[in-house]
Amino acid sequence: MKILMISAEGPPLQRAGALVDVMDSLPGALGARGHEVSVAVPFYREIKENRTFKRKSRNITVDVPVGDKIYTAGYFEGQSRGGAQLFLIGCDEFFDRPGIYGERGKPYEDNAARFIFFCKAAVELARRLTPQLQILHMHDWAAALVPVFVHAHGLPFGTVLTIHHVADQGSFWGLDFLSTNLPERFFTLQGLEFFGRLNFLKGGILYSDRLITVSEHYRREILTPDGGCGLDGVLRENAHRLSGILGGADYTRWNPASDRFLPARYDARRIRGKQTCREALLKEMKLAPKPNGPVFGMVTRVVQEKGFEILVPLLDRLLWDDVRLIILGEGDPAFETALAVASRKFPTKFAYQKTYDEKVAHLIEAGMDISLIPSRFEPAGLGAMYNLKYGALPVARATGGIQEIIEDYVPTTDSGYGFLCYEYSSDAFWDAVKRGRHIFRDQRLWTKLMKRAMARNFSWEVSAERYEALYEELVGPQTKPNMDG
Repeated sequence: MKILMISAEGPPLQRAGALVDVMDSLPGALGARGHEVSVAVPFYREIKENRTFKRKSRNITVDVPVGDKIYTAGYFEGQSRGGAQLFLIGCDEFFDRPGIYGERGKPYEDNAARFIFFCKAAVELARRLTPQLQILHMHDWAAALVPVFVHAHGLPFGTVLTIHHVADQGSFWGLDFLSTNLPERFFTLQGLEFFGRLNFLKGGILYSDRLITVSEHYRREILTPDGGCGLDGVLRENAHRLSGILGGADYTRWNPASDRFLPARYDARRIRGKQTCREALLKEMKLAPKPNGPVFGMVTRVVQEKGFEILVPLLDRLLWDDVRLIILGEGDPAFETALAVASRKFPTKFAYQKTYDEKVAHLIEAGMDISLIPSRFEPAGLGAMYNLKYGALPVARATGGIQEIIEDYVPTTDSGYGFLCYEYSSDAFWDAVKRGRHIFRDQRLWTKLMKRAMARNFSWEVSAERYEALYEELVGPQTKPNMDG
């Protein structure tokens, strides 16, 4: 099949985030099954300034109306690390900016116009590619108007929308609907209107042929009032088109046995290299090499949904113990400030780095003993997959994909390899931290649990097969090329 994936985030962006990882890995997994998969993302300033990323212009420009204004879309080509063909959609008025969605915790005021333009320009790209595409696969709210435009113009594409995070919906003033240039009949209760506002994600839910969430547990959660963030009613009405497909981990990039960023490589049979990585991490982050208590770590977005509202109150209690803590990530300025203050209070025990650095991210995965996942929402749990592969046992709140990835350790049955809590509160999470801290003292048992965790395999092969089956429901089974020839 010929498939175009459309997303506001993807390669070659260098940042922490499940969406970038999925857009980097899923096309390659589908390509290995014989499909032609390309990816369309905006041509951001960050990509322009990446000198290692090679791209070329397609010498095509298209005039795209956004309300009563016309903007010119330019198209560029490149290749992802995984070999997928990339299309970069350029428009300096919208994308030549320091941020993706905003700066310093505030969204750009014209985000509605920016991503209406992106969706329209992506549809224009899809119309012009030859041989003709069969599937347009959108990811999250910023691409969710594509199925609406496909429907409005009667275009011959099957459409699939993956909801990675239902809380981010692309909700804007009702007047922003005028920028879509769609007929008024689309701005109704049965269309893009949601409590008087324009809602990108609702439009994608209503007009896509198939809907996917990134885990089966998350699929169930978003059908409830607590998990649906207001769209649960719309999702329940369209539940017959909604599937849950757990994503996979890119073990070509994230594998301690082959990781080029590590000072020593290791696997479940040769575990000694992890201690070398631990020592290198503490040195890199200028933390005390002793005492021998656990090293906690997080590579994440520093936002409420990732659980910082229940973690920040625990920092003093945690850091008075014989531990070290490293957090890498940016997000909400209030949480960033709280972390910076704590790192100054405990300079030998806690290091907080705001700016994403790929080498540091890999070193944290390899050097930490325990990963912290206090998330309120964790739709896919991709980070937990990497934690397990690197032998960092997770302390996590059981939500979304976490429940399909982490098995709680039960001493009486000697099963599991993580430490789960089920209530979203500081006290409940602290109890899980204490359980992990207690087990860490028994290094023989800890090593056994590490090896058990590292044996888990979440490759993309199974997920890609399920995506393929879903595509075939839309366009019919395809004759696969001979991959041996």
